Amino acid sequence: MYKGYLIDLDGTIYRGSEPIPAGRRFVEQLQARQIPFLFLTNNTTKTPGTVADRLANEFSIHVSPETIYTATLATIDYMNDADKGKKVFVIGEPGLIDPILAAGYVWEEKNPDYVVIGLDTNVTYEKFVTATLAIQKGATFIGTNSDKNIPTERGLLPGAGSVIALIEASTQQTAIYIGKPEAIIMDKAVKVLGMEKSDVLMVGDNYTTDILAGINNEIDSLLVLSGYTQKEEVPTLPVPPTHLVDSLDEWTFNEA
Repeated sequence: MYKGYLIDLDGTIYRGSEPIPAGRRFVEQLQARQIPFLFLTNNTTKTPGTVADRLANEFSIHVSPETIYTATLATIDYMNDADKGKKVFVIGEPGLIDPILAAGYVWEEKNPDYVVIGLDTNVTYEKFVTATLAIQKGATFIGTNSDKNIPTERGLLPGAGSVIALIEASTQQTAIYIGKPEAIIMDKAVKVLGMEKSDVLMVGDNYTTDILAGINNEIDSLLVLSGYTQKEEVPTLPVPPTHLVDSLDEWTFNEA
């Protein structure tokens, strides 16, 4: 019996713009049973409100923004806990920048306390220069997530991890990574649920992010073969997930 669920989105609940009907039914089962859950995503380009609107309008999944915990929110929580100041420079899109500024952080390019790097489809060389110089001066270097690629209809495009890797090369420093499979986002998400790790199940389609997030952080995992990780890869996985299903329709909710 799991008292709470952490659920990936792309590849688990939908595939790009394509709905996964079993994903919607899985969420509806959780809602019907009043089992707490959080959607856990490394995507920092969208705010929780935007994600919730998309789930409702495109996939008929109706949830509140409070059920969506992004790497952006985990980054803000991390900076708040670190308490090193309120000045920040960000490479990223509005889904990353706007919530950070709304949380009380002030934009500063020359001497920020933090440099936060996420996916930015409009990134420029000058942004890289600003980030590099600020980190060299002592700013704390934060990377939202280590995802090197984003799967799209066009193929595997550069992800946040690729952007961050350039800054790591130019500064010869390693970023503090926030998103899955890192402990920072997992610890924060479990805390948001108000539960112990032993009470929670991590559900996702990507072994290297979702499932390793569970394995590396002592959280049980459910790998669903509806997205990134393929069935033929399962026998070669170094550490197996706690549970494995072809479809979320196969999952049985064990209730007290």
